[in-house]
Order: sequence, then C-alpha cells, then structure tokens
Amino acid sequence: MSIDPSSIPNFGGQQEPQAAGPAGPVVPDQDLVKQLLDQMELKHVVDDEGDLAAPWENFRTYFMFRGEGDQQVFSVRTFYDRPHDIGDKAQILDAVDDWNRRTLWPKVYTHTHEEEGGPTTVRVVGEAQMLIGTGVSLEHFVSSTVSWVRAAIEFDKWLVEHLGLVEDVDSSEKPDDDA
Repeated sequence: MSIDPSSIPNFGGQQEPQAAGPAGPVVPDQDLVKQLLDQMELKHVVDDEGDLAAPWENFRTYFMFRGEGDQQVFSVRTFYDRPHDIGDKAQILDAVDDWNRRTLWPKVYTHTHEEEGGPTTVRVVGEAQMLIGTGVSLEHFVSSTVSWVRAAIEFDKWLVEHLGLVEDVDSSEKPDDDA
C-alpha cells in the first residue's frame, strides 16, 4: 500500500507522485509510518525495543503499535526532554490542564522522574491513540498522524511561551561566538 502524497502537507522539498492507496480499510504498520515520515521529510530511527521514533532537538516522538487483533492500537507518544524542577510541578500541571481543555491532541501529562542521588524533575509527555485492529481508512490514518505530529511540535512551542522559557530556547539557538 502507498500513501497519496497530495494528502500530506509539504514540510519542504518536492514529493514524488505515487499511486493512491487502497479504497477499503487498512491495518497500518510500521512500514506505512516510515513511508509517511519519509514523505514528510522527517528523520526517523528504530530504537532498541523496535519502536519507530522521530527525534527533534527538545523532544522525541514515538510511533508505536500495541495489542493484537481487533484490539490493536496505534499510539503517537511524544517525550519532551526539557526537565522542570519539582518545585514547578504545580505550574506545569496548570499549563497541561489548560492545554488539555483547549485542544484535542496531544493529550499531555506529567511524569515525575526521581534519579538516584540526583534532583527530582518533572517531564511532560504527549499522546494520541487510534484503534486500528479492524482497519481504518488510509486517508484518516495519514491525516490523523500528520495532525498529531504537527500538534506535538506546536505543544512544545506553546509550553515554552506559556512558561516563559523563550529566553532559554532563544539562547540555545544562537551560535556560540567562542566556537
């Protein structure tokens, strides 16, 4: 099966035309997601556990298939790498609640990470899921996955602005004059 490139937003570069996908429902798999990420011109890797991941500078998005048969689920989960001090957890929770009230995806939550001998930090995780075991429309799968990826990117930008972390991001994007 192949993806109709006209159904994918162009994130830069030219896309080669391909035949449209099947008319009926499909059960997506990792190869289909790889093809979609390639057409979106997004770098991706398969981790040690066999999950497909697309890394960005401050977060990683995983494309995972879990379950079997009719209960198989496709999950797009984003782990935001920016650690937050445990003392800021209430502020992070307020921001996450605000995002979840305003948007459909990704739904975001916090994870408290206790490192042995180190500081306790709070990280944010975003997630969207689709039941795929009985098959889904290829067009629906593609548009949902693309929307979820874009929303994961937008959430990172929104959180940085919402928490006033813009200076941190701006300073990390400037070249080092001493280098």
